[in-house]
Amino acid sequence: MKAGDFSLHVLSDGYIKLDGGAMFGQVPKVIWQKIAKPDRQNRIRSGLNCLLIRSGERNILVDTGVGSKESQPFKDLYGFSNSRLVNNIKGLGLTVKDIDTVILTNLHFDHSGGSTKLNHKGKPVPTFPKAKYYVQKACWEHAINPNEKEQAFIRPDDFLPIQEQGQLELLDGDAEIATGVTIKQTNGHCYGHQTVLVNQGCNKALFLGDLVPTCHHLQLNYLTAIDQFPEYTLSEKREFLSSA
Repeated sequence: MKAGDFSLHVLSDGYIKLDGGAMFGQVPKVIWQKIAKPDRQNRIRSGLNCLLIRSGERNILVDTGVGSKESQPFKDLYGFSNSRLVNNIKGLGLTVKDIDTVILTNLHFDHSGGSTKLNHKGKPVPTFPKAKYYVQKACWEHAINPNEKEQAFIRPDDFLPIQEQGQLELLDGDAEIATGVTIKQTNGHCYGHQTVLVNQGCNKALFLGDLVPTCHHLQLNYLTAIDQFPEYTLSEKREFLSSA
């Protein structure tokens, strides 16, 4: 996809299966199962979609999927097979060293897991060794000390090695990190969640992250039970969709 001087590529890290009740919150199963058929364990399949923004020498990656560190029991729990992101990057003629910027919409494992990998000693290290990783300060502070609600979605090995290697950039609110690429803070899903706006005049693209986790959640009243602040999610979603 082209947006002015940018080329945009949706890259998949594969699929994950999440509990349908958690994903649709207050919407009864008798309704949501008509649009998202669950498996026998009540899980629905969701794409681990990331976005690569290319402009000139810049290669900006938004989100990194689950990654390749997880154990087999974890894969079985979430119906995850193998990480595809790095191979899909290679399919564009790039390597992990060509990624200069990584924007993480949040630090839950399905968005940040691919930010690190295990080296030959089994130690987690940044997957993209030359990249700066952009995270909201509020998101970082709550991820390193998660509450009981978030603990199930947080894996310190996904993001602490980024700080240890000096590759972490903390943001405090909205910021333009490259000409035409702006980060917008949206706090509904979790503290410091962020979306990414690519703006080239009349050409615009928006990566919504977990503000709108599936196409079904474009409906305003479809909110996940995972959202920490659903009223904020509703308000932010209404504002973005109205602008669109």
